[in-house]
Amino acid sequence: MANGKALNGSGAKRSGGSVTVFIFLWVTSLLLGRTLVPDASRHDHSYEPTRRKNVVQLPEIPQQLFRTHRTAWRERAAARILYLEQQADRERCRSVGDQAEQRQREKTLEGIARQLEEAGHAISARRRLFSGAAALERTWANLRATDVMLLGLCSDEDLIGRSADVLSHVEQHLRPGNPLRVRVEAIAERMEVHGPEPGDRGIFVLALSASYEALDAEFSRVRSLSVILRIATFFVLLGAAGLAAWGWYCPRSLNLCFIPKGQEIAACPSQEFLVKKDTVPSYYAQQVDVLVTEAAGLAGAALTVIASLRRIQGTSTPYMLPLSAALLKLPTGALTAFVGVLLIRGAFLPGLSELDSSAQIMAWAVIFGAAQHLVTRFVDARARETLSDVGRAPTDPEPGSPGTESAPAPTKKGPTHDV
Repeated sequence: MANGKALNGSGAKRSGGSVTVFIFLWVTSLLLGRTLVPDASRHDHSYEPTRRKNVVQLPEIPQQLFRTHRTAWRERAAARILYLEQQADRERCRSVGDQAEQRQREKTLEGIARQLEEAGHAISARRRLFSGAAALERTWANLRATDVMLLGLCSDEDLIGRSADVLSHVEQHLRPGNPLRVRVEAIAERMEVHGPEPGDRGIFVLALSASYEALDAEFSRVRSLSVILRIATFFVLLGAAGLAAWGWYCPRSLNLCFIPKGQEIAACPSQEFLVKKDTVPSYYAQQVDVLVTEAAGLAGAALTVIASLRRIQGTSTPYMLPLSAALLKLPTGALTAFVGVLLIRGAFLPGLSELDSSAQIMAWAVIFGAAQHLVTRFVDARARETLSDVGRAPTDPEPGSPGTESAPAPTKKGPTHDV
């Protein structure tokens, strides 16, 4: 029996050692694979006109795509690049009689190839920390500029076909009183019957470019608010962590213990103690009291986050603004729990100055942690308002509203006579 146990033990050790060696070899192969693959972002991609069939598959990219195309927006951008490149190849096959116009078309097509190449580099470059937003903006800025330039090169038949799409995009992002929108609406209505006239194409190009700029502005507001919320979350978390560290090293300075009158028990957030003679509540303060209180507040805030998920809707924006607003609730709940218990400890709330057990302290910490919704609900409302503005045409200010000057009423004049 002893020999059998020894053999079983040696077999287990051998199997454990083989698993360890296998894991070590696997991790080493992954690290070597990362180092052997060249980083496209370190190369200076100077532009040279190419005749490749696919802009996405650049000469040095195929070995890198297995780790770069992992997010949904990159895959969608890659498909958009293929579509725009096919449209550019179609326009390259069409020529015009005027030599000057033909040279201008060739220069424009070279610029389109350059921008598609930049978009291809943006989606295929190795991802780094906090680089996703920059790559996304770089990609879609080049793709939208390409779409605008293709509108300026397409034939009259294609211009008529794209008029409905341009009109829809303009109505979605420009104000009803915008001069470009008004002219595009009139041109689109006339173009369906009489066809395009000289100058219509330029108006369409300007209107589409302006609508893309308005869309970029809408996305910029969402991105800036998301960044602001993340920074605020970091600083609130830093403040809560600082209070926990302060309570750990100086527990008596942040006293959260209670000694009710007529009782011989000192109640602290972490535990309870028998009261000694001639002692004060700060004598029983523990290092983990602030940390335990903030943990209870964090749990209460987590409950409000779960409850708020039923109102969260999907968004077409690439920035996770609802998630940023939800994450702010967690450290805020920890902070409000500490502040709430501290207010009870200072007899700021009448009738709650004598908590007689650790369970009561923790219960009130959970309640105060959930009460952070009274503060963060304004942030939630602002986030919903910002998201609802994306893709919705802004309205013109009503006459007489704040910020607008009403035109003076015309004065009625009587008939004049020459003398």
